[in-house]
Amino acid sequence: MSWDKKENTLEKTFTFNNFEEALDFVNEVGKLAELLDHHPDILLHSYKKVTITTTTHSKGEITSKDYQLSEEIDKLFK
Repeated sequence: MSWDKKENTLEKTFTFNNFEEALDFVNEVGKLAELLDHHPDILLHSYKKVTITTTTHSKGEITSKDYQLSEEIDKLFK
């Protein structure tokens, strides 16, 4: 499943088996965001779903940083 372009963002929802797996994923994404110094919006909802939204706020658009982050997040999910 690919990332959706919505206005000036990339967005994707990930579904897990339970709340604990979803929370672990959120924490891993947080560590990755710190390493890349690029921080997405993260929403844990519906018990086991995580929606990630990323944009480069300083540019007001999607940049290579967002594509890099989204690729790395996909690797974490696998």
